[in-house]
Amino acid sequence: MAALLAAVSAPVAHAADPEPGPELIPGRRTATPALVDGIEERVRTTGSAAEAAKRHLAQKKSRYRIPDPARDLTAGRTVHDRTGDTVRFQQKHRGIPVLGGQYLVRLAEQDGDRIVTGTSGKYFTGLAVDTEAKVSRATAVERATAAALAGLSGDRAGSWTKLRGPAAGKGHDGARKSLGKGTSGRQPALTGTSHGLVVLPRGTGVLTYHVTVTGQDPATGAPVKQEIYVDADAGFPVLSYSGIQAFDGAPAARPGSTGSGVKLDGTEVALDITKDARTGAYALVDRRRQWGGSKNAITTYDARDVDAEDASGTWPAGLKDVTSPTPAFGADATTSGAVDAHWAAGKVYDYYKSRHGRDSLDGKGMAINSLVGVTDRGLPFVNAFWDGQKMVYGGGDEENKVFSADLDVVGHEMTHGVVEHTAGLVYTGQSGALNEAVADYFGNAIDVDATGDAHSPEASLIGEDLCRTRGPKDCAMRDLNDGRTTAKDFLGVTYATDSGGVHLNSTIFSGALWDIREDLGGKRADRIVYRALTAYLTPLDGFTEARDAVVAAAEDLGVKGADLRAVTRAFDAHGIVRGWEKAIGADSDKLLGDLNVKGTGAGAGGGRWAASKSDEEGGEPYSVHAGRTSGAGTPKLISPNDGRFHVYADTDGTTVAWAAYGADGVDVLSRRLSGGPVKKLWSAGTTVGNVRVSGGTVAWQESSPLGQQRVAYLRAGEREPRFVDGGRYDVATALPTLHGDKLGYAKLYTDKDGVEQISTEITDVRSGRRTLVPAKESRLGISSPTINGTYLYWLVDDIADDNRQGLRRAKLDGTGRTDVIPENSDNAYLWGVDASDTALTLTQWKPERGWSNTNLTKLVQTGLDGKGAQRVSCNRGEQSHGVADTGRRVVWIDGTTGHTDLVTRARPAGACS
Repeated sequence: MAALLAAVSAPVAHAADPEPGPELIPGRRTATPALVDGIEERVRTTGSAAEAAKRHLAQKKSRYRIPDPARDLTAGRTVHDRTGDTVRFQQKHRGIPVLGGQYLVRLAEQDGDRIVTGTSGKYFTGLAVDTEAKVSRATAVERATAAALAGLSGDRAGSWTKLRGPAAGKGHDGARKSLGKGTSGRQPALTGTSHGLVVLPRGTGVLTYHVTVTGQDPATGAPVKQEIYVDADAGFPVLSYSGIQAFDGAPAARPGSTGSGVKLDGTEVALDITKDARTGAYALVDRRRQWGGSKNAITTYDARDVDAEDASGTWPAGLKDVTSPTPAFGADATTSGAVDAHWAAGKVYDYYKSRHGRDSLDGKGMAINSLVGVTDRGLPFVNAFWDGQKMVYGGGDEENKVFSADLDVVGHEMTHGVVEHTAGLVYTGQSGALNEAVADYFGNAIDVDATGDAHSPEASLIGEDLCRTRGPKDCAMRDLNDGRTTAKDFLGVTYATDSGGVHLNSTIFSGALWDIREDLGGKRADRIVYRALTAYLTPLDGFTEARDAVVAAAEDLGVKGADLRAVTRAFDAHGIVRGWEKAIGADSDKLLGDLNVKGTGAGAGGGRWAASKSDEEGGEPYSVHAGRTSGAGTPKLISPNDGRFHVYADTDGTTVAWAAYGADGVDVLSRRLSGGPVKKLWSAGTTVGNVRVSGGTVAWQESSPLGQQRVAYLRAGEREPRFVDGGRYDVATALPTLHGDKLGYAKLYTDKDGVEQISTEITDVRSGRRTLVPAKESRLGISSPTINGTYLYWLVDDIADDNRQGLRRAKLDGTGRTDVIPENSDNAYLWGVDASDTALTLTQWKPERGWSNTNLTKLVQTGLDGKGAQRVSCNRGEQSHGVADTGRRVVWIDGTTGHTDLVTRARPAGACS
């Protein structure tokens, strides 16, 4: 993520200061150094630490390349610790905050003067973007909300929005496009709130609206809090990540009451509580810990009548105080998880206060609130999360206890709050994995220190005490001592999966931190990691920058010699060395590298491919490129580079068609590969996706803000499109697929008996004749229709609460419906399908226990009968958006190295070891 959001400029040279000169680590694509260490530079001032820091940056302008620190930097909170003061500045470009643009200055005091001892962070020197928005705030919110709704079922083959049934869209990565029962006309349970303009440091800068979308997934009921950045010139969402960091009026009171309760493991513990002077009842409200400061409380609420989606980002109705008539809280407070949550929250507060001098999660005495026992629409919620203002713990199920029942889980969630108020690590890609790694590290540190089990074989486990029957090793969510190394085990996922691997890749870094703790001891290691978090790390840092931060923090704290070598050895052992990403190989041919786009898909046909691409930093609006699938020749720019976002491209080998998102609307465009002008086919008043082209006909899908979907097509020479739903409001059509004169799509409709049905339909675009494939009873959802000259194929979800989808096909006259791969078979873990005239390309996920590169989504190829499956590629990472060209050649987007590369193979790789 750090590399994706880097500004362009020449790398900095080492400064020519007198000996001994500072140690400089150049920034990536910025003239400002990422780290300056080994200095003791006096700043004469009687002002604050922030004023001294700004004066230093201005005096050393040739080193830092910050034109006007007084104008371009806004001081945040100054952190004071044993080593001195650390001032964290927020970069602004022409008055607009820059995402991830934070620069830190560390100072000490000597003889009444301030001494600068080091600086670090990211100041993006290449920004030149204009800061006047062309898109209205309301449009940005509307498009962000639509994008969040689309993302709930994943980005697949250019789909913009999807309709799903109550059981559809569940599973491995949620990355399926589908149409399901019970969703036609449903108003999405999502709302968007704009936080104003933000500059993304891509290229010369991208002006965006930052919009937070909250609510619930209409298909699964899961809570949603998505941070989305919408381009302010064209209105296209260019960055999104989850704001939910998941683990996978008060009564009149007097402080100082002490009570007791029994944890779920049977241990009796002391509790800090409050007695209501009016009723005499005791509540799990701790006012003692912060009484001498902010006077805020640590409070635990009974949320067993609250659904998780209602608890995310808001204060839900139905919360109850956890009370007792006596100071001894009874069995109900135990079984709800309230005793565990309250006791653990106090332990975590004490740890940060005593070891790091930190007063609560924000360092300023904020209230600490925990909700225990939330459900998922009345069903078990087996997870926990920090939502930016409180901890929320699921009530568990038959096998899993309430998630507050393990101290390291509570420490993990509360540490997310500490991270948010310090480094602010963005929750996607490597920076998100660092966020999780730090939360795991401190959660584990707090747990093992409290239990005294630092050297037991189970000490490195996270969440090991949550299971009712399984043992710790089988129960644990993660293991900080799992032995993973970057080059060998980095999970090459795209940003559609686990927000780019925030959980999946976290133990690479937390494992190194665990090793440091084993070698240096808990107190020293904790101080090092905490200093790196508060005095060095910035929001978009990756593994390499974080290594530099920890090493520098160790040197700050006097670590040297063999102990300092132990710190560097821990990172070496986990493969966190400069250039580690280059050690990962692939067996595919790269057609277009570093697309730096998300969810826009790819198209192929007739020996040609088409896909969207930004520049190498992801700063430019997306443009459509095309080339030969053989890799011969040079890719050609097809769309204009006009500030709009050109997305969802498809080609039949002769023509490329796509959608263009601009401030004034969305256009459907086309252009011949041989050259000529770009043609505007249609201007839609809503969102457009799933563009398809074949033989002069272009089809697409339009989606209204309320989620209604309809398929349109435009024949060559005509000016007005035709809509296959016939203008009926009780019909939804979606996911078009086009081959020659045959247009296939999913259809949700009400039959003559008033029963809602879902099936597929084929329209002959020449005659307009529609042929409905007979529906099958009890269907929950269908996805990924694809058509060739013989059959229409699609994936079916008939079995509730099952991760599988079967593969079904029918002849083009609607007859011969048959299950090529039955849903109850072992081969039915399917997430996408595309067809050539001779082969099927299937996106498959095998549900193995745990996560590894071997069970990320992979492409397999079969005959048209679904038999003879072979792996398309042996690439170790995620393979997605697979599209068939002619014969056996496949084009796809590959995430093996963490980049979004468009790649191809001419034939299957066969069996992969």
